[in-house]
Amino acid sequence: MRYAIIGTGAIGAYYGAKLAHAGNDVHFLLHSDYDYVKEHGLQVDSCDGSFHLDAPQVYRSTADMPDADVVIVALKTTNNSRLLPELLTPLLHTDPTVLLIQNGIGVEADVQKMFPKTQIAAGLAFICSAKSEPGRVNHQCYGSINIGNYSCHDTAQLKRLIADFDAAGVKAAEVDYHEARWKKAVWNMPFNGMTVALGAQTDKILANAATRQLIYDQMLEVIGAAQALGVKGLDSTFADKMIESTLQMTPYSPSMKLDYDFHRPMEIEYIYSHPIAEARAVGFDMPKLAMLEAELRFLDAKNRG
Repeated sequence: MRYAIIGTGAIGAYYGAKLAHAGNDVHFLLHSDYDYVKEHGLQVDSCDGSFHLDAPQVYRSTADMPDADVVIVALKTTNNSRLLPELLTPLLHTDPTVLLIQNGIGVEADVQKMFPKTQIAAGLAFICSAKSEPGRVNHQCYGSINIGNYSCHDTAQLKRLIADFDAAGVKAAEVDYHEARWKKAVWNMPFNGMTVALGAQTDKILANAATRQLIYDQMLEVIGAAQALGVKGLDSTFADKMIESTLQMTPYSPSMKLDYDFHRPMEIEYIYSHPIAEARAVGFDMPKLAMLEAELRFLDAKNRG
């Protein structure tokens, strides 16, 4: 299959490069580091084995890219309303599968409103990765991806996508869409915001008894919201698992912390506002996370003011 990557940052570059390194036909949309990657290639420094793409297929505009079977969107959600109509439209006339590897709750619904006839799947990435400099990705640990079918009628193509990921050394699985989105939120909602609010990486937050308990309490709020919304297979044992896996991680700054540090807009809307509103609509409140959302909105405005 042919792949198009929109958003060649820490996530899009890693998964796209893994697919290309395995021999797949992958085309990358680049912005700030187009010239560098065009001349020097793309380097992936990985805990699973580093590699270099000598001559990746790179473009400045999606209008110049060939038709693709799968379009992987790994932009920050803060760019969706502003950039997606322009970037995605030239790639849609052949009815590809659009895989949104983006954070938060409600992303697919809003993108579907922009493109009502488009096949959309959710990509839930479990990965610690950063783009440390032009043309270089630092993959620290993990790297699997779960894929939830939001509106894809071509399920055979979705299975081929999963098979291509597996063959490229990326553990992939098809999962229930709603359960997967809320499971990802169990980690994302506490850690993204708390690393910003406290100015600390994951290890420091969990090393302190008080903040470790607060993280756990926030995870239970997410799980309670998911249960109120009818999500099955999610209880407190999942919070225990997330705490344990984070303790084993390399000390990590999530994407929201990096956005804050570099004075970029934070993804508050989909990581916090949407899920809090969805839960509240069925009578479930998340007070600790609602407080964190308010703090993040203050910090975001101050940081970019």
